[in-house]
Amino acid sequence: MGEPESKVALLAGASGLAGGYLLDALLAAPDFARVYAITRRPLGREHARLANRIVQFDRLEAQLKGLVCHTAFCCLGVSSSSSAAARSEQVSRQVELDYVLAFARAARAGRAQRFVLLSCVTADSRSRSAPLRMKSEAEEALEALGFPSLDILQPGPLIGMRREMSLADTARGLTALAATPLLFGPREPYRAISVRTVAAAMLGAARSGRRGVYRYTHSAIRALATSGERPRSAGIPAPSAPRSGQPPPKKQ
Repeated sequence: MGEPESKVALLAGASGLAGGYLLDALLAAPDFARVYAITRRPLGREHARLANRIVQFDRLEAQLKGLVCHTAFCCLGVSSSSSAAARSEQVSRQVELDYVLAFARAARAGRAQRFVLLSCVTADSRSRSAPLRMKSEAEEALEALGFPSLDILQPGPLIGMRREMSLADTARGLTALAATPLLFGPREPYRAISVRTVAAAMLGAARSGRRGVYRYTHSAIRALATSGERPRSAGIPAPSAPRSGQPPPKKQ
């Protein structure tokens, strides 16, 4: 078997928890020759294959014009630990919808063949939570952009260590972990999952070779994470909810 094809990755959200783990995975991946990390502020790290593009997200499309990539990864979002002001309708629409779509349009203009989005299982256009409504709108809008391949990961609560964690963050994580063994059958998609596993799954989605629109929940994410450990993979179980299937159950 020959060497894996070298590709260029475009990553938004590398300064966040999931994005940071994904950046590590991409820089360790032999099939990605270059990784462009798009951030507001310098990441403060050096790597031979890393190019850190500092941008103003309000001008994202103009500032990324001319940048060519094969695969785009999006980990943009409002943190669950953010203040109420940061999770308001206006800010949520800007971050979860406007910035995500601007990044996707820039990637599409840059000839990206695949777009991999980190969403969440509770994204719902009927939710009282502004970020969750915007995530759902973003998922639908991305389908209209016409990427040859669109992978939407919808994990449950993400478990991982941040540089700064409040007592509330820790309590939420412990609660999610405690509830996980009780979630099975139709409730399995809501199980907590390691952010490292989700990052590996995003890489696995990029290596899957599938064309079309796919949504992945807990069990399929874990399968993708295993496939993400090697450049060429086979035998990945079918995703939880392809475009033609039913979405995962929503919390009541």
